[in-house]
Amino acid sequence: MPDLYPLARRLLFAMDAESAHHATLSMMRFADSLGILRALTGSGGASDPVTSPAVECMGLSFPNRVGLAAGLDKAGAAVHAFGELGFGHVEIGTVTPRPQPGNEKPRLFRLKEHEAVINRMGFNNPGVVGLLENLARSRKDFRGVLGINIGKNFDTPNEEAIRDYLLCFEGVYAAADYVTANLSSPNTKGLRDLQNAETCRDLIRQLQAKRSELQTAQEGKYVPIVIKIAPDLSEEAIIALAGVFNETGVDGVITTNTTIDRDAVADHALAGEGGGLSGAPLSKKSTEVLRLLRREMNAAIPVIGSGGVMSADDARAKFDAGAALVQVYTGLIYRGPRLVSEIKNLK
Repeated sequence: MPDLYPLARRLLFAMDAESAHHATLSMMRFADSLGILRALTGSGGASDPVTSPAVECMGLSFPNRVGLAAGLDKAGAAVHAFGELGFGHVEIGTVTPRPQPGNEKPRLFRLKEHEAVINRMGFNNPGVVGLLENLARSRKDFRGVLGINIGKNFDTPNEEAIRDYLLCFEGVYAAADYVTANLSSPNTKGLRDLQNAETCRDLIRQLQAKRSELQTAQEGKYVPIVIKIAPDLSEEAIIALAGVFNETGVDGVITTNTTIDRDAVADHALAGEGGGLSGAPLSKKSTEVLRLLRREMNAAIPVIGSGGVMSADDARAKFDAGAALVQVYTGLIYRGPRLVSEIKNLK
C-alpha cells in the first residue's frame, strides 16, 4: 500500500503545531472507531510474530520492541488507535493528581529544517480521574503493554512532590502495566531538581513501599516502576543515579526526555523558544546517555531508549548501546506510521 502520510503531513503542517496534534488524535480515533485505521495506514498492528517477536522486559511481554513515548497521548484517549499503528507499548501521560491546563499558548513549535520540535506544554492533562475515564473508552482490546507516566502538579512545591507521585501511582496502579515517574521534563519549574541522587532514592523507595501495599490489595499484581531521566545531566550525575538504580533495584529507566540544549539548532529562528527540544538533534546525545548508564548500571535493569528515534538506524543505534526497547514521539510526526513498521522489522 502506498504511504499516504506525506500527503497528510503537508495538510497537518499547514496548521499550527498544537491544532495539528489535536486534529491527528481526533482523526485517528474516528478511523479506529470505524475499524479502518490499520488499513488506512498500512500498519500491521502491534503483534506480528513473524517480523516482530515478543520481548520479555520487566516481567512483561511486549509484542515488539517499539513503543509510543509519553507526551503524544497525554490524556489516554487513543490507546487502541496507537496499537493499530503497530506500537507494542503505549505510554500515556504525563498525568498529575489534579487536572491542569499547562502553560500558556503557543507552546508547541516545529523546527522543520531540523526535523525537531520544541514544546513547553507543562503537563496539560485531565488528572488521574479523567485519565482513567478516558482509558475505559480508549483501551478496548489493546493487546500491547500500557505504561502510565506520572508527575507532580505545577503548584506542588518540590518538598511535597513525592506525595503527588504516590497519589498518582496509587490512582493508576490497577490500570497500568508499568508506571514511569517523570523527573526530567524541563517544562515544570523545579522538576529536574528531583533527579538528584538523594531525592530520587527516596522517591523510588517510597514508590516501592506503596507498591507492596497495593500488590496485596490487587491480588498480587506487580507493577514495574520506571524512572525517566534528562539528557542534560553531567556524567557525574548519571553515574550517581546509576548507583541509586543499582541500590534500589528499580525496574527500568528511560533515557531520555527532551533537552534544553540549543547548540544543534542555534541557527533557527525558533531556537530561543523555551521548552524541551526533541527530534533529530537529540538523537546522538540521548544515545550517549543511554550508553553511559548501561555501562554503569546492573545488567538486570533494562533501559528504554527514547529521544531522537527518527529512523530504523536511530533505533538500531540505541539497541546497540544497550536498549531493550525504544520509544518514538517526534519521529512519528515527521515520518508517520511507516517508521514504526521499519523499527519492528529490524533484524
